Amino acid sequence: MKIALLTNEFPPHIYGGAGVHVKYLSQELQKLAFIEARFFGPNSATEASMHSIGFSEKEFSPTDNESPFKKILSPLNINLQWAHTLKDIDIIHCHTWYSHFGGVLASRLLSCPLVLTTHSLEPHRPWKVEALGEGGYNMSCWIEESAYRSADGVIAVSDGMKRDVMELYGVPEDRIKVIYNGIDPDFYKPTFNKALLLKWGIHPDKPFILFVGRITRQKGISQLIKAIPLIDPNTQIVLCAGAPDTEALAKECKDLIYDAQNKRNGIIWIEEMLPHTELRVLYSHASVFVTPSLYEPFGIINLEAMSCGTPVVGSAVGGIPEIIVDSKTGYLVPLVPRSNTDFEPQNPSEFQQNLAQKINHILQNPELAKEMGENSRQRAVDVFSWKSIAKQTFEFYQECIERYKKEGKKPLV
Repeated sequence: MKIALLTNEFPPHIYGGAGVHVKYLSQELQKLAFIEARFFGPNSATEASMHSIGFSEKEFSPTDNESPFKKILSPLNINLQWAHTLKDIDIIHCHTWYSHFGGVLASRLLSCPLVLTTHSLEPHRPWKVEALGEGGYNMSCWIEESAYRSADGVIAVSDGMKRDVMELYGVPEDRIKVIYNGIDPDFYKPTFNKALLLKWGIHPDKPFILFVGRITRQKGISQLIKAIPLIDPNTQIVLCAGAPDTEALAKECKDLIYDAQNKRNGIIWIEEMLPHTELRVLYSHASVFVTPSLYEPFGIINLEAMSCGTPVVGSAVGGIPEIIVDSKTGYLVPLVPRSNTDFEPQNPSEFQQNLAQKINHILQNPELAKEMGENSRQRAVDVFSWKSIAKQTFEFYQECIERYKKEGKKPLV
């Protein structure tokens, strides 16, 4: 089988959970089939069993950089290049809306089935209008909807995402398969290095809670920052937060963090996107890992922390309740959104108080924290193996190919 993986992020150019997913999935899939990977950015080395090519935008005129629609048209430019370079493909697998246009084009041109993995859904991320502009955001929503209505198979990373795909885009249930994100427990394991903590200004002998994520509305970092005054004052707060969606959001987050730092010691902000060799050390040393997300289709970051033996406190949204076992591997914090399209908490102060309460409970009960950490590690190892996930994905490809053959080729409309 020859598989085309189309993705915005691909190793070594990774900044989010979808990129982590593609990295590990492709490593396992290449043991089962030949992979043609297409991604955004500089070209990378080609492996014997995986042909990976990076693409950059081709400028059509000197004024392209001045276009108000550049952020939406640039991905489409690259998608067209992908469609032009693919041939002899058995199935196309797209990750995030950034790759959907190219996936639909290539599947029609090559007469082969199209599979999408649901890492997130644009209508549930209205804050993206800040990065793409209103016209660009409307276009990303249209591209995504068109792709889902054209897809021959959909992989949902959680049961919650499966329900969302069916409700938003009317995808038949028999074309959707739930396959969780995974973890490499041999890499993400308890790993300790006090020198690394000192490098980032973290006191190695004092407890700390840890947040890791991009600066985006989705991740709820502002909710955690506003909850800091309620968290045990003897605890350090480590915020690994970078890659802001917009300059305005970067400034907003910066102002919140600086204000909190002026009122309390022990708040460490790491603005760099750290390599995972360093992140696993921070996960391992942390007393509690915190995920205050407002929207989270799965939440692979929780798995990384759990696999390093750390209890997790996360908001009970999206796929997070399918990862954290409440009161066993950590705690879930209820979050009631304002509406179906506005995921900010209906009662922010209540959410912040509940978040801080659960964090404090773990901090103040070392034996409970130890037990939760052990349970977290065990759950990561037992349930979320990439080898198993790749096997399920490959079997779903086979199912989609067989169904495609039975239904006949789609017309080019």
